[in-house]
Amino acid sequence: MKYRILGATATVLMLAAVVLAAVLSQGVSGQRVHQHLTARQSDAGCDCDGSELCTHLPLVIIDTGGLEIPGEPIVDENRTELGFTTTSEGEAMLQGSIRVMSSDAHNHHPSDEPDLESEILIRIRGNSSRYFDKKNYLLRLTSESGAYRNEEMMGMAPHYEWALHGPYLDKSLIRNYMWYNITGEFMEYAPNVRFCELILNGEYMGLYVMVETLTNGEDCRINVSEPIDGTNETGYLLRLDRGSGTPIKNIETFSNYAYRNLQRMDIQYPRSGDLTAEMADAIAQEFSDFEKSLYSYDYDTDDYGYYYDIDVQSFLDYFIINEFTTNYDAGWLSTYIYRDIGGKYKMVIWDFNSANNNYNQSTMQPQRFEMQLAVWFYMLCKDEYFVEHLISRYRELRSGVLSDAYLEQYIDDVVAYLGDAVERNFEVWGYTFAEEMVVPADRNPADHDQAVEMLKSAIFHRGAWMDENIDILLQYCHESKVKKFNH
Repeated sequence: MKYRILGATATVLMLAAVVLAAVLSQGVSGQRVHQHLTARQSDAGCDCDGSELCTHLPLVIIDTGGLEIPGEPIVDENRTELGFTTTSEGEAMLQGSIRVMSSDAHNHHPSDEPDLESEILIRIRGNSSRYFDKKNYLLRLTSESGAYRNEEMMGMAPHYEWALHGPYLDKSLIRNYMWYNITGEFMEYAPNVRFCELILNGEYMGLYVMVETLTNGEDCRINVSEPIDGTNETGYLLRLDRGSGTPIKNIETFSNYAYRNLQRMDIQYPRSGDLTAEMADAIAQEFSDFEKSLYSYDYDTDDYGYYYDIDVQSFLDYFIINEFTTNYDAGWLSTYIYRDIGGKYKMVIWDFNSANNNYNQSTMQPQRFEMQLAVWFYMLCKDEYFVEHLISRYRELRSGVLSDAYLEQYIDDVVAYLGDAVERNFEVWGYTFAEEMVVPADRNPADHDQAVEMLKSAIFHRGAWMDENIDILLQYCHESKVKKFNH
């Protein structure tokens, strides 16, 4: 019977949420900032005398005193990953300093007075990206005493932790910036991002994207509560991926036990300093209770229906954006789900570096669907009402922020905003155009212009196929396939 008999109220609320998401062109909170539309545009001649780097983008300067940043993979002779490098003291993060120039009043130069200056802890971050020449970094702002320090970063809300993403495999340079921002227009939360250029220990490292990490924060980031003292009650964020190097964070849930999920689940928030073994057990039990209900014959009943546990709109939108972009790590790796105390589970996006046919190991053909096979969605797609809402929501988004016209203009505007920063980036990393970084070989662009055209082509072909075939998803909830569940 499901949420059709929850009454007209539930239906009206869901439809209202759909309409509201479409109307708010500046995001759910009204605060979504698209840097390329609001920040200073390229004007290289106004205050650039050629004596030093001059950029209209924010400029980040990091100094570690020349010490090697930890986090490089350690592998054996068979390329099996054994661990990661540490500092000489055996620490996972290295002390350093950061200076950030991000004023919209003028261009930025290394000699400028910084808008933000801080001590930091830094390490290399990522999974496969750790093996790239252009590294990604995790930064934590600290005081001289070592305490974490919340600071605004390039106009983004204050926090102490940030990720520096260096587009490398993505030769268009814009996938994460683009999809985080566009998804932020219709999902409750997507990480805020800003383009910048990086100088590390005096060496120019090219174009980067400063990204909010996925954690909670006061008036920013994921809206979950802090742990309640003396109890096991807390909001929490879980990650489905390769697990954490901190044992207390790794949990086993019902999906793992039942072989519905062969990846590892770990607790991303609360952080290990606030997480107790009892709290971790309580989180694992609560999440397992949801999964047991979802994978049971009662998954759509009035007593145990999944819609009591999840924010349906969040799961619909997560499915659509990852399916539209053929971002098929989602649901297997780099998959984040969160819940506040007394609230419902919600999804949050992460990592589009390999999206839009940019997966390095094989072509992502546009003529298929995959998300219905992913954990949790395997059962959700057995429900005709979930799938019908999914199809309706897709068509709505395709008439707005996922339309070809909107996306093509968005790409063109972002590339125009980056301006001469693209050329500077490929003065350092341009040698990679001569390498076969993805297979087959014809998927490797010859230059940035071709990379952008390949991105557009992937989007247009995918959208056209989904428009014609979105109703195929109804097969996964057809009575002949799921009658043993839908009784």
